[in-house]
Amino acid sequence: MCTLVVRTGPPLTLLGVRDEITDRPWEGAGEHWPEYPGVIGGRDLKAGGTWLAVLPAARRAAALLNAYGAAAPEAVRRSRGDLALRAVAAGTFPDVDLTRYDPFHLVLAGPSGARLHTWDGERLAATALPDGTSMVVNSGLDPAHPRVQAHLPRFAATADWAALPEGEHSGDPAALLVRRELPDGRIFASLSVMRVTLGDESVTYQLTDLTADRDR
Repeated sequence: MCTLVVRTGPPLTLLGVRDEITDRPWEGAGEHWPEYPGVIGGRDLKAGGTWLAVLPAARRAAALLNAYGAAAPEAVRRSRGDLALRAVAAGTFPDVDLTRYDPFHLVLAGPSGARLHTWDGERLAATALPDGTSMVVNSGLDPAHPRVQAHLPRFAATADWAALPEGEHSGDPAALLVRRELPDGRIFASLSVMRVTLGDESVTYQLTDLTADRDR
């Protein structure tokens, strides 16, 4: 996932835009992991993990974004998609060997707030997200990023986020929904949007497949 918007609550609200190679197979939100009962999310069919996981019974969610930094050695590298599953199931940052993972941002959220964990390949840092509305991109909490400058004010200004991730896909660095052709001819684009609300007494989630209305 390449963009996550978080608004503190109650209820706490998350909106995640997943950007990926368009021919990488995936499936929509469901309980896909028997080893994590009750956990819901879209599943990456190549590596088996997810980019945004929800555990309604515990009223929490975990979101994963790629980050910048030193890559893990190829011989021991694990997919980062299992980290959101581990975090949402346990309610804490996963107890794993971080040197096996490429850099990432992991947000663990509940009705009372959200915490951002960043691994750059060498160091792990953690911070509470501030009250109000925040946007996390691949460079983290980066107010200078063109996407943050263009869209964070829009999310902060309204409580209804349903229509905000609509519009044309673009290669513009400020675009919320992206689409660009890679040198090898493959297409990298925004494939889905998932909205989650975590209240004191209820949880809602909705994953929208963006590929149905877009020429891949």
